[in-house]
Amino acid sequence: MRQPFGVFIRVDGLPGAVVLAQIAAMPYGMELPAVGACREGEVLWHDHNEHQVRVRLDEWKPPAE
Repeated sequence: MRQPFGVFIRVDGLPGAVVLAQIAAMPYGMELPAVGACREGEVLWHDHNEHQVRVRLDEWKPPAE
């Protein structure tokens, strides 16, 4: 699901998790992933008790130096 503040992501094997890729981490000029697209990313933060996870999609990572 796409929202103005980010993209909610479904994670295989974790049906109750709320996973958000915040658009603040998205480089300028990139587009949000299409609904239903498969993506990989890095977990930046999680709350085990509330089953909440914040990720940065791999395609949004800054270039390696």
